[in-house]
Amino acid sequence: MQLFMGDRPFIVGIGGTSRPESSSEKILRASLGMLSDAGCHTVMFSGRTLLLPMYKPGGAGRTAAANRLVEAVRQCDGLVIASPGYHGSVSGMVKNVLDYFEDLRDDERPYLHDRAVGCIGCAYGWQAAVSTLATLRTIVHALRGWPTPIGAAINSASEVVDSAGHCVDPLVEQNLQTMCSQMLDFTQSRAAKAA
Repeated sequence: MQLFMGDRPFIVGIGGTSRPESSSEKILRASLGMLSDAGCHTVMFSGRTLLLPMYKPGGAGRTAAANRLVEAVRQCDGLVIASPGYHGSVSGMVKNVLDYFEDLRDDERPYLHDRAVGCIGCAYGWQAAVSTLATLRTIVHALRGWPTPIGAAINSASEVVDSAGHCVDPLVEQNLQTMCSQMLDFTQSRAAKAA
């Protein structure tokens, strides 16, 4: 069972769009920055690294990029998943990546079992941001993960992250810090239980 990379929690970030520096990618990067500042080892899969072939059960046609992503999730202690809200739900690109987690079903920790997952829905307007967040939480539950009690619905109609990757909206920053703190609390609790 993977618990910590060395003595640091290993957190995987997944999200964004095929467009570099999308609002969901920026908010994902800001969240991972908070976790890194708290002592975590982080790795981010976003943008074009998420353009994987459509998931096919049984391992057929796996690319090196798909295998790298699945292996990182297999080894991680927690995840942050940020999806843009497309027509009120997660993007097809992010959903396809989440479908690859089926490759973890026969693991010692199947799917996302015993992993804290911070969920972020990001859209131009509150309705799609909230429904995207709710959908992500439902998917994480189905994958046996532990979605943090606080998730983040981000209205990208106004700028929330500056070009340096820092939150410019204090409420968003507080929400993300709470989500990241809950991830760390869960991860450290699991590590203590395993020790």
